[in-house]
Amino acid sequence: MSPEQLHRDVAASYRSIFGTLQHILWAEWRWLGRWLARAPAGNDPLECRDLAALRTRWTEIEREQLEFLRRVTAADLARPLSYDNPPGTRWTYLLRHTLEHLVNHSTYHRGQVATMLRMLDMTPPATDLLVYLDEGTGTTV
Repeated sequence: MSPEQLHRDVAASYRSIFGTLQHILWAEWRWLGRWLARAPAGNDPLECRDLAALRTRWTEIEREQLEFLRRVTAADLARPLSYDNPPGTRWTYLLRHTLEHLVNHSTYHRGQVATMLRMLDMTPPATDLLVYLDEGTGTTV
């Protein structure tokens, strides 16, 4: 994909494929900070200006997410998590629900990216979880 295609405004929620990928990673970064009760390491993903920088940042955030998830207990999943959203509204949910929300949020936007790729006459990769597991890139039982 050319840089022009990556950044082309296709009138989607976050304008382009790159903008949508930035948004997905930004949300992953924000939720990680809420779970850790501190700012995650590294810069805001919205500061990434190209795909290579975004990919590097994604790897860093994934590593920190995995470190966090390895420490989560069943009791942690049932604890309330309070945070302020960007406009400053206070919300409280169980940690378990915020984890489920983030998976759902990222899945939704990956579907948008798949549609944008089709709009650019490209074939998107499979985004189904079971395909991911079957390809050996995920963890199976």
